[in-house]
Amino acid sequence: MDTRLTAEQDEIRRSLRELLHVRCGAPELRAAVGTPAGYDPLLWAELAERLGLPGLALPERYGGVGCQVTELALACEETGRALAPSPLLATCVLVAPLVLALGTEAQRARLLPRIAAGTLTAALAVPGPDLATALALTGENTGYTAGGGRAGGVQARHGSAGWRLYGQVDQVLDGHSAGLLLVAAHTGGYARARTRLFLVEGEAEGVVRTRRTALDATRPQGRVQLREARGEPLGAEDAEGADVRAAFAALGDRVAAVLAAEAVGAADRVLERTVEYVGEREQFGRPVGSFQAVKHRLAEVYVGVQAARSAAYYAAWVTAGGAGEGFGGPALAQALEALRTAAAEGIQLHGGIGFTWEHDAHLYFKRAAGDELLFGPGHRLRGRAAERAGLFGAAGLSGAAGEVRA
Repeated sequence: MDTRLTAEQDEIRRSLRELLHVRCGAPELRAAVGTPAGYDPLLWAELAERLGLPGLALPERYGGVGCQVTELALACEETGRALAPSPLLATCVLVAPLVLALGTEAQRARLLPRIAAGTLTAALAVPGPDLATALALTGENTGYTAGGGRAGGVQARHGSAGWRLYGQVDQVLDGHSAGLLLVAAHTGGYARARTRLFLVEGEAEGVVRTRRTALDATRPQGRVQLREARGEPLGAEDAEGADVRAAFAALGDRVAAVLAAEAVGAADRVLERTVEYVGEREQFGRPVGSFQAVKHRLAEVYVGVQAARSAAYYAAWVTAGGAGEGFGGPALAQALEALRTAAAEGIQLHGGIGFTWEHDAHLYFKRAAGDELLFGPGHRLRGRAAERAGLFGAAGLSGAAGEVRA
């Protein structure tokens, strides 16, 4: 197995890093998160026009580049380094694969080229606390339901005017700004209940959206209220709810692998910044980084980041090959732990300035904590992977007992 990056993959990383270095420094980042959308539309347009980033993992027949999840993960590693706020995760990692997997040919032809061109952004309207469950990252999603009303999710009702949706979804990634909403809704009443996905225009009548204050400002979230809003079912009219759950589960490892690479990029960058700082800051007439205790702490962070990078790359590689079931969750858990550790050590070793609002160290720590709230925590990600591997089943327990007796 050749684990080296190809020339094309190296070019993706290099081009994206150079562009983000110029267009997404600390001042630009803080200015972008303070806008109503929470990101810089001009930067997003440039990422689409110059690098084709929104369509990186979409088929060429829909205007995409035709790459695999491996290239998308490498690109997200670079956006993670810069903590670049953008619709990339919500639009290209969460929504586009579902449209590709479940949509009719007419829906794919209508939506995917616009997504690939960067002119259409999208959001998956699943409540933040339910996202990891829906994607089967932290447990079986067979019991997942879109809820039953304004306080519990979204209901869909079919009438003479078509499908109408009502309800509320909180903590939707980019839900306040996306041009298209992919809404998980409860249909059929309680006797024949099932979960369906519906396409809803972001500015449609009956859609009320509000940006919410989030722990991680670089990952903007919104509240979506649907008041008899018109929706179009994704896919065939007779699609079953099981199709949605299966598509969510299939998407889970892909999302986890991409998020793991993104977290590794953030951890690597905060480690670099910390190493630079302790090499410049002096204490007792010598650089702080020359003290053995500081070297040991940073060495441990470095080992953790490199181990997380290996896990993230492997998860992306096997997922792209169609054999990645169960690898994404543990890779994401390891990457988030590496990012949290690197950010915490960065805050500590920056001294008094590391605790201030003006320094960027807290943004990396909040990215780790925010992603753990949305997609974790780590012990649940690992627990789910162990269940899928059968480690807690009867066969696994009897095998372990046999080894002990032997």
